[in-house]
Amino acid sequence: MASRAIWKGQLRLSLVAIPIEIHAATKSGRRVSFRQIHGPSGKPVSYEKTVPGIGKVSQDDILKGYALGDNEYLLIEPDEIDAIKLETKKTFELVQFVGTNEISPLYYDQPYYIVPSDELAEDAYRVVRDALRKANRTGLGQLTLHGREHLCAVRPCGDGLLMETLFYADEIRDAEPLFNTIEDEEADPDLLSVATALIEKKTAPFDASIYVDHYDQSLRQLIEDKRKGRAPRVTASGERPAADNVVDLMQALKDSLKASGGASGGASGGKAPPAPRGRAKGGTAAKGEKAAKAEKGAKADEPAEKPRTRRATRKAG
Repeated sequence: MASRAIWKGQLRLSLVAIPIEIHAATKSGRRVSFRQIHGPSGKPVSYEKTVPGIGKVSQDDILKGYALGDNEYLLIEPDEIDAIKLETKKTFELVQFVGTNEISPLYYDQPYYIVPSDELAEDAYRVVRDALRKANRTGLGQLTLHGREHLCAVRPCGDGLLMETLFYADEIRDAEPLFNTIEDEEADPDLLSVATALIEKKTAPFDASIYVDHYDQSLRQLIEDKRKGRAPRVTASGERPAADNVVDLMQALKDSLKASGGASGGASGGKAPPAPRGRAKGGTAAKGEKAAKAEKGAKADEPAEKPRTRRATRKAG
């Protein structure tokens, strides 16, 4: 099935404009999906848009509502949203260039392919592609896609260009509160030596095709067995039993290296490994999380308050 463009417009580099199309780089719907079925009747469960106290409502009567707090919403008309004019709806301009490895993987979201719209655009397209490759740079710009303006990165990919949407800075959660409890202390040199040797032993060129979704395969096998009236097969998942707390980390690393076909690589086995600094189970952090979940669940059981809405042209009331 031919790919269909999800965005058409122009890629701009200063005064150069290149007609382009943007296509999704990933497939959707490849994994097993299920419908919710009413068990006693065997019929699929349908979803209707309803309003408490009113019942089923028409799609034409549904507006977008912005939550103001206290169960009150500001209603926005569809034409008011459509009236927002953004140049990035039709123009994707590269406004900055950075080193190819300068962007942290933390910021990358979704990949897309950029292709020229026609043969006339190919010459300029190739110039931009090859210039990025020669300079070892990634281009940055903004683009309106799927109802929002995205920060995007563009870099060469084979014979073409790859665009990846990025998260904005305010969408990235600060890691410091999570990492600040980890003691700032260097790893034991002997342990580090064996761990490094283990990593080196397992290092190989990246090839995504060697990895498969075992859960998806098992689901498909289950579906096929039930469809043909066979008893579902129990397949080995390859999971290992959960290990107890590692007390002798050095020995565990050496055993792992040996299982990979390597040697201990000159690491000293005479020095006793440092005692594990594990935290007691059921600490305050865990308890706090459980309490938060319990409180959230209690709030979910409370009866919903009747929402209050107002239109942009109406006073609050």
